[in-house]
Amino acid sequence: MAHEKNHDYHILTPSIQPFLGAVAAFVMLFGAVIWMHDSGPWLFLIGFAMTAYVMFTWWAETIVENNAGDHTPVVRLGLKYGFILFIMSEIMFFVAWFWTFFKHALYPMGPESPAVDGVWPPVGIETFDPWHLPLINTLILLCSGAACTWAHHALVHENNRKDMKQGLIIAILLGALFTFFQALEYSHAAFSFSGNIYGATFFMATGFHGAHVLIGTIFLFVCLMRTYAGHFTPENHTGFEMAAWYWHFVDVVWLFLFAVIYIWGS
Repeated sequence: MAHEKNHDYHILTPSIQPFLGAVAAFVMLFGAVIWMHDSGPWLFLIGFAMTAYVMFTWWAETIVENNAGDHTPVVRLGLKYGFILFIMSEIMFFVAWFWTFFKHALYPMGPESPAVDGVWPPVGIETFDPWHLPLINTLILLCSGAACTWAHHALVHENNRKDMKQGLIIAILLGALFTFFQALEYSHAAFSFSGNIYGATFFMATGFHGAHVLIGTIFLFVCLMRTYAGHFTPENHTGFEMAAWYWHFVDVVWLFLFAVIYIWGS
């Protein structure tokens, strides 16, 4: 009786996952730096594989904990607060790229005076027409977000797992289609990442967003597999709710990218 649990918190057992995650992230970062100095991508790929392994095993442990009943309402609330803070940090990450784009667009560097002689976009840069493929990709991502919302509504308000699965499948397919069109757009770019600030800022901002779309698509796919395994209920679906939040965050960031970089920036 002295060791009986009489609280709503989850006391974690000792785990090596945080240490492995830190080591994997360091190896991946260090590998990326030496890759940029022409030493090859192998150390980066090793770190990436280690990071992916830690993510898979660590999150698998949280699923086991949830199925065991350790994720009480208080614990789930804490998880949601943590994920909100994570999204806030992601917002500031993209603010940095928007800041860079605005800085160089409003004060382009010229040979004489930075504010007068500079031209934006730089001379020789042929920008994308925002009303062709970028507009199509915008509609695709918005429809994917709507499908994700449909899946969430089907689970929470109707406990309709069939519609939930269909909504997730549509959201995942549209997310994959967005990634394909983004790669297609990159293949037709009239400028490169190196050699000019416009190309560097464009590819960093849209490329990191594309990475988030890919991660979010995987996030939704894992939720789909868990749905088939019967893991979610209308009362307990924190993992799926976080995936939906992340996906809508990706939607909103793209709307800003489309308006700022593709329309205003061209």
